[in-house]
Amino acid sequence: MKAEYWTIVACGIFFAIVAPVYWVLTHDYTGTSALTMTFLLTALLGFYLGVIAKQIPDRPEDRSDGEIADGAGEQGFFPPYSWWPLFCASALAIVVLGVVIGWWLFIIGAGLLSVAAIGWIFEYYRGIHAH
Repeated sequence: MKAEYWTIVACGIFFAIVAPVYWVLTHDYTGTSALTMTFLLTALLGFYLGVIAKQIPDRPEDRSDGEIADGAGEQGFFPPYSWWPLFCASALAIVVLGVVIGWWLFIIGAGLLSVAAIGWIFEYYRGIHAH
């Protein structure tokens, strides 16, 4: 995680330097706000990667003497197939369409979206994929 952390922090420093320089040279609100938001995004991601890097004691990828066999074993939980993202996307499409057509469709879509989101969140708490 340390290599990823320093890569993102270096990008954040770059955007922190470029944003005010861009503003001084162009006085463009759109580009300056985009560069500022990009800096904030890299700061958030860098903070996250820094916290995770401190929680993981020592990865083989971070050591110069690391071997491939050092990374053997369980790597984490990778979810199998899921139909819930399709249902969530369909319900969200109904919600957006409800804003255009009428509030009655928006309310129906919001109900479907809440059911689909709850189903997606709690998918791995029951059935054959429970853990």
